[in-house]
Amino acid sequence: MKARSPSRATRLRGDRAVRAHVTARVAWRSPLRGPWLTSVLGAVLLAGLPLVVITGLLDYIAYGPELGQALPAGVGWLRPPVFDWPTRPSWLFRLTQGLHVGLGLVLVPVVLAKLWSVMPRLFAWPPVRSPWHAVERLTLVPLVGGALFEIVTGVLNIQYDYVFGFDFYTAHYYGAWVFLAGFIAHVTVKLPRMTRALRSRSLRAELRTSLADTRPEPVLPGDGPDGLVAASPAPATMSRRGLLALVGGGSLLVAALTIGQTVDGLRGTAWLLPRGRSQDDGPTGFPINRTAAAAGITSARVGADWRLTLTGGPAPVILDGPALVALPPHTAELPIACVEGWSTTQTWSGVRLADLAALAGVHRPESALVRSIERGGAFSSARLTGAQVLDPDALLATAVNGVPLSLDHGYPARVIVPALPGVHCTKWVGAIDFEVRP
Repeated sequence: MKARSPSRATRLRGDRAVRAHVTARVAWRSPLRGPWLTSVLGAVLLAGLPLVVITGLLDYIAYGPELGQALPAGVGWLRPPVFDWPTRPSWLFRLTQGLHVGLGLVLVPVVLAKLWSVMPRLFAWPPVRSPWHAVERLTLVPLVGGALFEIVTGVLNIQYDYVFGFDFYTAHYYGAWVFLAGFIAHVTVKLPRMTRALRSRSLRAELRTSLADTRPEPVLPGDGPDGLVAASPAPATMSRRGLLALVGGGSLLVAALTIGQTVDGLRGTAWLLPRGRSQDDGPTGFPINRTAAAAGITSARVGADWRLTLTGGPAPVILDGPALVALPPHTAELPIACVEGWSTTQTWSGVRLADLAALAGVHRPESALVRSIERGGAFSSARLTGAQVLDPDALLATAVNGVPLSLDHGYPARVIVPALPGVHCTKWVGAIDFEVRP
């Protein structure tokens, strides 16, 4: 039987595809692109991105999934191994959260440069040349999609801009697992080629190469016609040394504009992170995430009628403001850190939570439920482990830096515990229930 010839429409579609492919190949003419440059950028990300993921998972554990207060709550088999988050060193959460946010931002220029370096591969034709090539291409979907999703939602959360319309914590958590799956699969597939490419050129020699001496990379064995090296390279307008300096300079600039969120005294330089920059003046002049007005707290509600109720023992213990301040005081220099990446260390004064537990008749609490007078909402209560309650520096603070707490900082009393996420340092405390095992 005579073979049937392709229809005219089919031939036209094929011609258009070929022309598009040829046009794309001509368009990507930078002589800088090549396996070595892509591998250098990939090696930086291979070193940095796992640390971003690990610190993110540690922060999830810090929120206390075993106490039912980590977000998202029900993650099934995606829940990492949990443990009681320690209170020492006191700066532990400040370190993990600061690294997660800070390093994540610093790596953004590297991620963008890496995407630029592999852009020609998006237009490779045919799109799939073999089953192994198909696997390699499929790993890009969760890898690139997950990375961009995490960057965009993370930056918007820092900016306190939830234009995406869904719960940030849930989406960011699951997005991290999608990215991690793609990252592991892609590294498994590409690591041998990346290692070979890194060995093909000397980094020291490349950093000494001027613009005038910059030449396209040679095509490595196995790259084929659709590799990263331009088929018809244009004259170089920048050396690889200059490109790496540009990317590194971008990362350093991001670091300089964000480090003020975690280093006291440099707060004014944190231009890229506006959330947390609202603050009082004087001794209480440090960041405020949630103001009293936002929580519906007025001076009248924390005035002479305010009471602190301690339960869990034989009978409730009720304290007014003067009675609380009259208890044996304790002062500790402790950091407070929030999920958006900012942190600060201040000198807090108040009553030890362990002393309040003993006053309530509970000397070895298994946990404690701290309730704010704020009505409803995610910030109205927090649960602490027994170790957090009994830490010698865990306080129900009534003063900071030698002056009473301001209303925005939680007057008349707020919790401050070493290494505790800031969102669980409940403000405007009205009740603490010390819990023991039945």
